[in-house]
Amino acid sequence: MSDANKIRTGFAATLHQICTERGISAEAVLESINTALLTAYRKDYATEYDQLEADGKVVVAHIDPESGEYKIKAGDPEADLSTYKDVTPPFFGRIAAQAAKQVVLQQVREAEKTAILTEYRDRIGELITAQILRLDGKNIILDIGRGQGVMPPEEQIRGEYYRLNSRIAVIIADIRETFKGETVIVSRSDERLVKELFAREVPEVGTGVVTIKSLAREAGVRTKLAVESTQDGVDPVGSCVGQKGVRVQAVINELNGERVDIIPFNPDPAKFLKSSLSPADNLEIEFVTAGDKKVANITVPDDQLSLAIGRGGQNVRLAAKLTGYHINIVSSETKKTASATGEEEYEIDLLNLDTKVRGKLIDASITRLDQLLGDNISRLQELKGIGPKTVDAIKKALDAYQTASATAEK
Repeated sequence: MSDANKIRTGFAATLHQICTERGISAEAVLESINTALLTAYRKDYATEYDQLEADGKVVVAHIDPESGEYKIKAGDPEADLSTYKDVTPPFFGRIAAQAAKQVVLQQVREAEKTAILTEYRDRIGELITAQILRLDGKNIILDIGRGQGVMPPEEQIRGEYYRLNSRIAVIIADIRETFKGETVIVSRSDERLVKELFAREVPEVGTGVVTIKSLAREAGVRTKLAVESTQDGVDPVGSCVGQKGVRVQAVINELNGERVDIIPFNPDPAKFLKSSLSPADNLEIEFVTAGDKKVANITVPDDQLSLAIGRGGQNVRLAAKLTGYHINIVSSETKKTASATGEEEYEIDLLNLDTKVRGKLIDASITRLDQLLGDNISRLQELKGIGPKTVDAIKKALDAYQTASATAEK
């Protein structure tokens, strides 16, 4: 075998090493090499290539996976490859190796990335511990094992500080198309993070003896989850809390102090609703038919109204998400009211803002009401598309909400 018929870059000799180290298929690497060889031949021997095509021939490149010997062949489209004629130019090896190097490396990288994406696509929803590598604008780049994951702002916990090289629990949330191509997205705000943390910390949840029937979360602030036992004699709430609260505290620590409320699931809607609105008690519930919506009108004693609603409407909002009911709350004596549909995603949704304005605030990571207080609201004009009239409308909506909340708590 002549030196001219060897790829000097040594890809054939290191094929097994490349495939083993990078976890890609040998077929993908060989296909990359064949593509690179044909590209080099077409570029540097354009006259010969064009003549072969003019004669109706098909030109292919082929490398032997065992020996590394390569050939450029041409033949009739309908003929068997074994009958194709060898048209490899003398000393083509030097040209091919140099011309193909970058193409091969690029395709190897792409094949590796495809293999990684395929692996993580099958692992969506899995809990992992990842190391923070760097910040890329508002995105957090993490080492997730075989590759890197991106945690965009909407997948981060509001107010959480991320330190370089620290290790954090995240959920593999999605494979998402970005301007850099398909990217593994990881999340700290995803509800699945809480579920998987309980599955890790609570053996009964991990084995299915205790199931999480529903979960409502405002990431970084508070989570409510309803649990049920599939075996007699097993206390689902006690299992999740653990002796002296050690199990739930482990979850809370992973969530940087996020409050976690655990309640027993009950197939009786009235009992489930009452539990979901705890710590408020002495509730009277009336179910109402409103098309395809499930609506519950709940009357509470005046001294329980603020507990039922919660700070910023959080308790009733999470209860609505947890149970799937549109909840209307009214105090028994003063008839003060509050409501939640369960569809509110952020605190600013309580202001019933115009969709476009809401979108601009969320894009600017303004999702909490406290971000609109004081001088913050005047700075909104710095955002593109928000002028004085819009700021005034937001301020009026905020004032109206604060007035209503203050009245309800009296």
